[in-house]
Amino acid sequence: MPVHRTLFASPADLDEAQAARAVFEFRDGRPVLIIDGAEGLLAAGVEGLEAELAMNMAAFADGRARLLLPAARLRRLGLDRTASGAVALPTIDLSRVEMLALKIEARIDAPVSPISDLDEAALEFARIALTCPAVVAVPVERHFLEGSGVLSVPARAIKGYRQAQVRNLKLISRAPVPLEGARNAEFAVFRGGEGLRDQVAIIVNAPDLSAPVPVRLHSACLTGDLFGSLKCDCGDQLRNTVAHMAENEGGIVLYLDQEGRGNGIANKMKAYKLQSQGWDTYDADEVLGFDLDQRRFDFAAEMLRQLGVTRVRLLTNNPEKIRAVQQAGIEVVANERVLGRLMPENVRYLASKRDRAGHFIDVEALAARTPAQD
Repeated sequence: MPVHRTLFASPADLDEAQAARAVFEFRDGRPVLIIDGAEGLLAAGVEGLEAELAMNMAAFADGRARLLLPAARLRRLGLDRTASGAVALPTIDLSRVEMLALKIEARIDAPVSPISDLDEAALEFARIALTCPAVVAVPVERHFLEGSGVLSVPARAIKGYRQAQVRNLKLISRAPVPLEGARNAEFAVFRGGEGLRDQVAIIVNAPDLSAPVPVRLHSACLTGDLFGSLKCDCGDQLRNTVAHMAENEGGIVLYLDQEGRGNGIANKMKAYKLQSQGWDTYDADEVLGFDLDQRRFDFAAEMLRQLGVTRVRLLTNNPEKIRAVQQAGIEVVANERVLGRLMPENVRYLASKRDRAGHFIDVEALAARTPAQD
């Protein structure tokens, strides 16, 4: 009699593998089936919703399709909401879906109902996949889609995905990488955590791990770090931190895949376009359906633990990073400011971070020490 074996060590490993596969299906514009017992929810992101897919989903909907929207987007549609909600879609009308999910001038046009656990899993899935946080969902019995080619994923796998990424974080490789101004530097690469790429720790000057280690949690910023964007101070913060560590007792920079405060590069560019039209950085994100900050830092604390760090001097202006590192079990002995240049292009951004998210940035003092622009 044949013996059935699995390549996965546990049901939890299988769940994580299914969720990882489904993330890429969803990002590529294909629907996924989220299941819980006999119940199922056919879910597709608004970004990937084309006429043929909408028609195919409507064939299963029987008028029960709905558009799932996060609280931030509902507020922009004119509602006083702190929880996500669902708008009925008697027909899957692409123009109406686009209006409610994406258009700046849109206003709610129908009652909004509370969402189910499966609905919430679908919205979390969109966040993990770094797509627009709006989902067209159709409730189905799971057996209706057996053999359809649609990838299924348990709701529990989605809900536990981020914790699994922390739990399974692994140090993959490390090597010396001399940097300009910090010749004694080493890169350590981790797999897991947030985002869709690897995480990197840059270890400068072999800091003393028995003492509190200077540490910066730096979320990747392609525009600022690599191309020198004037819209933010990220590139300045990164380079100033490395230089400071090289000139002193060393330290560790955790370079984290959290572009656009955890929204991803595509959504960040959408927000930048809105900012060019007059919105501030946080209002622009809310238009897109995002709250103030989507990032988590529990995996960053796990990176530090695997490097042998238990006490830190945190180099940050962000009080949430301090709280998150403390809550993850790392002792924050002290925190220090990391400031960049004040430019005409970033003054509103810095003031918004101070006023809307409580960052420790004295914009006026920064202006006083900034050389005048020609």
